[in-house]
Amino acid sequence: MAVEEEGLRIFQSVKIKIGEAKNIPPFPGPSKMRDCFCTVNLDQEEVFRTKMIEKSLSPFYGEDFYCEIPRSFRHLSFYLFDRDVFRRDSSIGKVAVKKEDLQKYHGKDTWFQLQHVSADSEVQGKVHLEMRLSEVITDSGAICHKLATRVLECQGLPIVNGQCDPYATVSLLGPSRTEAKKTKVKRKTNNPQFEEVFYFEVTRPLSYTRRQFDVEEEDVDKLALRVDLWNASNLKFGDEFLGEVRIPLKVLGQSGFHDAWYFLQPRDNGSKSVKLDELGSLRLNIVYTEDHVFPSEYYSPLRDLLLRSASVEPVSASAAHILGEVCREKQEAAIPLVRLFLHYGKIVPFLGAIANAEVNRTQDPNTIFRGNSLTSKCIDETMKLAGMHYLQVTLKPIIDEICADHKPCEIDPVKLKESENLETNRENLRHYVDRIFTVITKSGVSCPTVMCDIFFSLRESAATRFQVDQDVRYTAVSSFIFLRFFAPAILSPNLFQLRPHHPDPCTSRTLTLISKTIQTLGSLAKSKSASFKEAYMAAFYDYFNEQKYADAVKNFLDLISSSGRWDQKSIETPIMLKEGFMIKRAQGRNRFGRKNFKKRWFRLTNHEFTYHKTKGNSKGEAALCSIPIENILAVERLEEESFKMKNMFQVIQPERVLYIQANNCVEARDWIDILTKVSQCNRKRLSTYHPSAYLYGHWLCCKLSADTAPGCTPCTGGLPANIQLDVDGDRETERIYSLFSTYMSKLVKMQEACGSKSVYDGPEQEEYSSFVIDDPQETYKTLKQIISSVHTLEQEHAQYKRDKFKKTKYGSQEHPIGDKGFQCYIPQQSESSTYSI
Repeated sequence: MAVEEEGLRIFQSVKIKIGEAKNIPPFPGPSKMRDCFCTVNLDQEEVFRTKMIEKSLSPFYGEDFYCEIPRSFRHLSFYLFDRDVFRRDSSIGKVAVKKEDLQKYHGKDTWFQLQHVSADSEVQGKVHLEMRLSEVITDSGAICHKLATRVLECQGLPIVNGQCDPYATVSLLGPSRTEAKKTKVKRKTNNPQFEEVFYFEVTRPLSYTRRQFDVEEEDVDKLALRVDLWNASNLKFGDEFLGEVRIPLKVLGQSGFHDAWYFLQPRDNGSKSVKLDELGSLRLNIVYTEDHVFPSEYYSPLRDLLLRSASVEPVSASAAHILGEVCREKQEAAIPLVRLFLHYGKIVPFLGAIANAEVNRTQDPNTIFRGNSLTSKCIDETMKLAGMHYLQVTLKPIIDEICADHKPCEIDPVKLKESENLETNRENLRHYVDRIFTVITKSGVSCPTVMCDIFFSLRESAATRFQVDQDVRYTAVSSFIFLRFFAPAILSPNLFQLRPHHPDPCTSRTLTLISKTIQTLGSLAKSKSASFKEAYMAAFYDYFNEQKYADAVKNFLDLISSSGRWDQKSIETPIMLKEGFMIKRAQGRNRFGRKNFKKRWFRLTNHEFTYHKTKGNSKGEAALCSIPIENILAVERLEEESFKMKNMFQVIQPERVLYIQANNCVEARDWIDILTKVSQCNRKRLSTYHPSAYLYGHWLCCKLSADTAPGCTPCTGGLPANIQLDVDGDRETERIYSLFSTYMSKLVKMQEACGSKSVYDGPEQEEYSSFVIDDPQETYKTLKQIISSVHTLEQEHAQYKRDKFKKTKYGSQEHPIGDKGFQCYIPQQSESSTYSI
């Protein structure tokens, strides 16, 4: 995605919110309504399309789009289309924002007037031309001057109706002449190589006495070269115009030679003007960002300072926490911080440190993690990144079904339609809530490891801080997993990649009601009916006011907040995760013992995996066998050929293997999943295993005779929910540098606040009260290091700009002529090279 440029990588990205359109002209027919959709285009290339809004002249979209931009572009364009009864799409109007103008609208909701769309104005791409004026002796001996024009190539031409077969016409224009010549058609390419030369006579033959190279000035001033690009079309409407370039011959100057790239321009055909409000308007919010990223060594001081944040005492004196203090919005700091810490595998200790500090500042357990703090924003962002696949496997199937079924679920008597029945709607809604609740509370084994480790840290901090409140260990976790993860994903599935577009109004209302109910079920509030302002919601919730729902939530929260790092000093008590009868094969601890199969009662906690003779003995008497979780090296299926038995799996330990038969295939899968889940953080986990048993003196799978032989098949590893994230650590550090640079004045003010707190022991001055400073000396030391690192990077960027300016050639392939907004590399907001426009 990055453009390499002299050791520096340039990334472009854009985040767009397409709001709504208004005042669209009515359709010239009886209904007057239109079926409209909107597209996002880089120049003429469509990169996103909204859903269709039917029968409206003020369609609301409410759709978000983000993309990394892999190429250069001149315009970010938005087209509004109308689809007729024959499913033909026609453009209503467009909004085209030049790249250099995007900074004017950064992060602002803006209404843009729609402009007319014409074939003459829809252009993109660039052309490479050479022009040479030379003296030629004619057959009669006379001297004249001829212009040789070479059309070398084009790049980035638009693809029209799925194809691009371009050709160029070259014309010499003057007051009394128009000569036109044409290249060959290049088939199936939008980057054609022409390499054709055309000759034009520029001046009348001069007398033999004028030997010197001389062109009559008045003739040259009045002549211009025009190059038009066309797409050769087989349609009856003729060839499509792709763009043009007009070059006055005076650019040849004294050298008589000109070689340059040009941006293609629209054709000025004197079209009639249109009223600005004739086509309506479109509300957009655009955030365009460029990141200029140096090689990794440039960022070492700042990156190391940030990555040490988790170990800084107090954590409020760390670089990461200071970034959250100076940014205008906590979300600004959270996004790059989370990605950076995830990339370097330090997200859990960092979030544990800032969460613990926030818990210790909290006075009331009922308000724990309720604010928009750096902790909550960072955990939100982590769940969004690490938990996307988790949402896909958990919620997407049922969300897709709800969107497809369109079952009425409105339970507000005021909003009920005449054709609907209140009891039927309640039953539909209850069915959906039950299914989603069950799917969520049964999904614990799929929860990504990084999220489980974070939840464990939250649980421990909350339980230590509020030891009297027995529920705080649950509410600390549920405030994130239900309130900030599942409930928002149900409410707006398009924002979590569960649906391509925002749901229709009816489905959206159903999802809102489901989200409200799930959120309340997960909150474990003491008074559930009081959680709803609406009487109809309180009445509906009575269906779920049973202990089994609270128990299911607690079991789910226990599972996802159980630790994968087994610290014996932890306050964590054993949590029962799963139990049930299965058949096990004797492990042969006694060399001469019989290796037969026996039915046993198995129990799994977050500390150990045990089996007992009977169910009744499992809680009182000692277990027949106990396997500490840290001794589980792998859990895999066992091939049926080993014992001629189905549904078998193996628990691999350092000294031996335990073979177990589950009652059915579903139960076998459940046990494998949950055993894998609780053991996948073990440091000594195996990478290979034997899929068959060791019998008759050898492994049945690979025939090796040593019972300690390494496995012959790769382990299936962790669950698919634990995915690797594609994060560029240097790019995230560059973004953090940019934020520090933007808020440099706040860093300086925070330094002043540290000085004030150190020497003045009275009430805190109002201008410094917004900063959290627990240790002025440590905080000041970190601030000094941050400012030093930022100044060093600013100097590097300033030097790069100076070098870039010296080397930039207007008319080169990188900077073609014709882009009126062409500028050298000059950031708009600060000395930082990362800037948003």
